[in-house]
Amino acid sequence: MEANVRWVLLTAIAPVAWGANYFVTREFLPADHPLYGAVLRALPAGLVLLALRRRLPRGAWWWRSAVLGLLNMSVFFVLVYAASQLLPTSLASTVMALSPMAMTLMAWGLVSERPRSAHLAGAVTGLAGVGLMVLTGSEEMHAKGLLVSVAAMLVSSFGHILAKRWSTGADVLTSTAWQLTAGGLLLLPVAVAVEGTPPAFSPPALLGFAYTALVATSLAFVVWFAGLRRLPAGTVGMIGLLNPVTGVLLGTLLAAEMLTVQQVGGLVLVLTGVVLGRPVRAKRPGGTRSPALSAPGGGRPGEPSARDPL
Repeated sequence: MEANVRWVLLTAIAPVAWGANYFVTREFLPADHPLYGAVLRALPAGLVLLALRRRLPRGAWWWRSAVLGLLNMSVFFVLVYAASQLLPTSLASTVMALSPMAMTLMAWGLVSERPRSAHLAGAVTGLAGVGLMVLTGSEEMHAKGLLVSVAAMLVSSFGHILAKRWSTGADVLTSTAWQLTAGGLLLLPVAVAVEGTPPAFSPPALLGFAYTALVATSLAFVVWFAGLRRLPAGTVGMIGLLNPVTGVLLGTLLAAEMLTVQQVGGLVLVLTGVVLGRPVRAKRPGGTRSPALSAPGGGRPGEPSARDPL
């Protein structure tokens, strides 16, 4: 059980980094270059990870890397960049609260993970909490921004579950590097054709891209995909609720927004949803409890196998 708690805490790094990235993108990155913004997020991050794990794709991973890179990196990064510019930080991250339910249902169909009642209860509780936190009526709704956010949520949920289904045959660091590099390379010619010459970046924008590529992408996706391999998809989805929590807290601390009693109550509900969706142990016939998960390759729960290191 301690191993599962460790993986929950490690996986939580990703949604916190992503929640902060909404603020960074809105405040520091150029608003009219979402394609180049996505390229500069994916490609440098992928090259950094490739430098750490110098391995080429093998067999089916040549085309799997392209498909996952297109979904998880190319399309998702463009959509989330646009959403960050069209909506306030809190609202842009709110839609991702639908991700736990989407991931739970998609995992049922794609990887045969039947949703537990705790996961469903956690998703509903967390969604209600996010609604209290950010849907206060104080921010103007932008219809296009909301549609873009919903599209980003659906694309990322499907891509993450597909990555879980294809999790065998490559370690997390290597497969994440391939996805990021493939996504950046696929998007680069599109950015050149559509947006023309790359924009000139100010020092704050360069620092913003450094955070986006290294922290919100390289580090965040490695721990996220590692968590997906070792925890149920419903649990990982619950952890993702920390994304809008981070957005609201950053808006309060850095943008001088007031944290109301309603938002505090929502924060409590979100954290309750995360707790409800935590991994559990199933009872064995003899009354003892068996591990909730088995690591790839038959290792103990929460431990990477020799074939699938982090």
